[in-house]
Amino acid sequence: MTPIMVGTMVLCFALSVSVAVSIGLASIVGIQVNGANMLISAKEMFNAINKFPLAAIPFFILAGNLMETGGISRRLVEFAKSIVGGVQGGLPMTCVLTCMIFAAVSGSSVATTFAIGAILIPALIKHGYPTNYAAALQATSAELGVIIPPSIPLILYGVSAEVSIGELFIAGFGPGLLISGALMLFVWAYCKWKGWGKNDGDGRMPFGRALLQAGWALLMPVIILGGIYGGVFTPTEASAVAVFYALVVGLVIYREIRPADLYAILRKSVLSSAVIMFIIANAGLFAFLITRAGVPEAIGHWLEAVLQSPTMFLLGVNAALFVIGMFIETSAAIIVLAPILAPVAQHFGIDPVHFGLIMVVNLALGMITPPFGVNLFAACTVARISLDKIVTRLIPFILVVLACLMVITYVPAISLGLRDLVYGR
Repeated sequence: MTPIMVGTMVLCFALSVSVAVSIGLASIVGIQVNGANMLISAKEMFNAINKFPLAAIPFFILAGNLMETGGISRRLVEFAKSIVGGVQGGLPMTCVLTCMIFAAVSGSSVATTFAIGAILIPALIKHGYPTNYAAALQATSAELGVIIPPSIPLILYGVSAEVSIGELFIAGFGPGLLISGALMLFVWAYCKWKGWGKNDGDGRMPFGRALLQAGWALLMPVIILGGIYGGVFTPTEASAVAVFYALVVGLVIYREIRPADLYAILRKSVLSSAVIMFIIANAGLFAFLITRAGVPEAIGHWLEAVLQSPTMFLLGVNAALFVIGMFIETSAAIIVLAPILAPVAQHFGIDPVHFGLIMVVNLALGMITPPFGVNLFAACTVARISLDKIVTRLIPFILVVLACLMVITYVPAISLGLRDLVYGR
């Protein structure tokens, strides 16, 4: 059954069928070959999405869309620019810093790409940066949306591997800050070398004024993350709080959301949520079938036999995930692979929280690598250029994130230090 399922899925990919439909068709073919009752498909697809933590996904997507329309993202850009925009290459650094702040609420890299890219890609082009560089930078910076908590992929990993989502969230700060810092340092050095961005400080607000203007926007991640780690509400409840706060700020305080805008915002959020939930449902069915077929156990025994040390296991897993992330959507890959790989990682003595961050950071690279990088499509849409135009500009950014991934992989304290401090381990 398993070879037929995998073959069907690969064939669908080759025919450019969407990832969710490919996984679903492969699962249905597997059920038919096995002679099982087709009712299994409905039951397991429902079970895959019938999990309370997954309720956070549509809420965080809605919060991100409300932030974009309500002027919160624009004020965050001005605030970030007031901090780093005064140096040569300050505008690309502003892009990275703003995405880091925005990611602390939205939880979605695609939402971050559209919300911040709509402001900064035109600004970068206006300041003389090549269009393909601006798009590549925005796509890479928005990757922080799935690493800095709250993060939708971290929620999915927590549900799939039965790991505390609160611990995953707090462990995400170290890797997120490392990648943010590395990207900012790289773009600063690159702009100095190229001679770009000498006038990036033009039109920059004074820090005090930018802070005052962005005060309500900056308070949002403080409330959300403070509430989660203070035990006031769970990560799922935090997503609803984020929606309420973004709605009040956009409607009442900034007054940039009109009641007439709400239908379009809700419609956009529902469509985005439905796409993710459909992927989760199909991936859940696929994972159930291959688990019943004994594939995870067989892969686990094979990995234990071939990769006989934690170092080699992590190296092999990173190489495999990097390739998988290029072809399979991040959410689907996590749901299918986390139940397979997490137990093997624990066998090698690797903390499941640490392994979760390795998986998410690695698969997030798939969002900025052709041919199926969703961030690339979003950035190219905003910049109005074709995908092939930005590939060469992406390579340095991918190498920077890969270097950070290796550090995160082999220095567990980056992920677990804050977690251990907070939870007293």
